[in-house]
Amino acid sequence: MYVILLGPPGTGKGTQAKLIAERLGLAHVSTGDMFREAVAQGTELGRQAKAYMDRGELVPDEVTIGMLEERVRQPDAQRGVVFDGYPRTLQQAKALDAALQRQGKSADIALHINASDDELVRRLGGRWLCPSCGEIYHEQSRPPRQAGVCDNCGGKLSQREDDKAEVVRQRLQKQRPPAGMLDYYRTQGKLADVDGQQDIDTVTRELLEAISRTAAAAKS
Repeated sequence: MYVILLGPPGTGKGTQAKLIAERLGLAHVSTGDMFREAVAQGTELGRQAKAYMDRGELVPDEVTIGMLEERVRQPDAQRGVVFDGYPRTLQQAKALDAALQRQGKSADIALHINASDDELVRRLGGRWLCPSCGEIYHEQSRPPRQAGVCDNCGGKLSQREDDKAEVVRQRLQKQRPPAGMLDYYRTQGKLADVDGQQDIDTVTRELLEAISRTAAAAKS
């Protein structure tokens, strides 16, 4: 079973990817973790990736795909994989399909966890930091006892520029899965939309139900 998890920041797809992988006995493949592991191991592709990362550049698709092909061959991935954080573009989706096909495999389902901009701004914005002791607060989920003041040391809280609501909205416009990629999976009958505004357990259950339906249809 090869599962692709899609969604904008704040929908909890990283958390859900880990839960699904554990529940189904699949490998959880995050491109960020994969890069760090390849760099630490000093593989050829890892060295190539490190050169780009050290320059602050994005790792090219061909290097990422090469790493994914190596990762999918590893023993823990033989039952299947949950891809977390890749693909991000239509070009990457097609490249991933081609890479899997070279190994006689294919993506079974693309799960799209979605939520409104307002909800994602609520989740991603509203974070406040204490510069003095490093304590982190959130306006909704973990507010300080006194607004603007750290419970721990009494320091004045501040907000990072990229945690401000207007900046979060700009990020979301750039980081939502592009419509072309969603249509690519939809036309293959592989896209399943799940409401990410529900609680974590409900989202997990609906994701697993979508995977079960796909598995059942493949057997019939």
